[in-house]
Amino acid sequence: MKKIKTALSLIFILSISTIYASNHTSAMMGEMQTPNDSLRLAELDNFWAEVSRTVNDGDFEGYKSTYHEDAVVVFTTGENKASISITKALLNWKKDFIDTKAGRTKNSVEFRFSQRIGDETTAHETGIFVFQSKEGSIKANPKQFIHFQALLVKRDNAWLMVMEYQKSKATEEDWELLE
Repeated sequence: MKKIKTALSLIFILSISTIYASNHTSAMMGEMQTPNDSLRLAELDNFWAEVSRTVNDGDFEGYKSTYHEDAVVVFTTGENKASISITKALLNWKKDFIDTKAGRTKNSVEFRFSQRIGDETTAHETGIFVFQSKEGSIKANPKQFIHFQALLVKRDNAWLMVMEYQKSKATEEDWELLE
């Protein structure tokens, strides 16, 4: 009888240990869902909607405010691969915002995601964005579909991008597979 109790106790302890290890590993890998995931994803959906709005409206200051001041942008989609500070990237993009605000250009961007990992104050977002630009009455430039990743942190109740990685070109078919 004592051997059976010992065996049952050992099985119980091993079961609990296995469940704990499995849950701990899943949590480390970002697989566990928490009650706050819905809130985080809703906040991040609002964040990306604001990024889209600022591009569509030519709101440079609004766009700038979506990035952490020390953010980095990485480009590997073209021949000129680069990693630059957000300050330098914004200097390069500012004219497009001014032209959009003045009505000389119409720009738009949309986002879809293949993976969204995070907790209450951090997020790693993976997906595709589509960007299109039209100058005045000229025919719109082709849509650019780009695989991207973004790292974000939540500071003072606001999500801020700390890293934007424009990884590779995507296709419209890739885009349609995401929701």
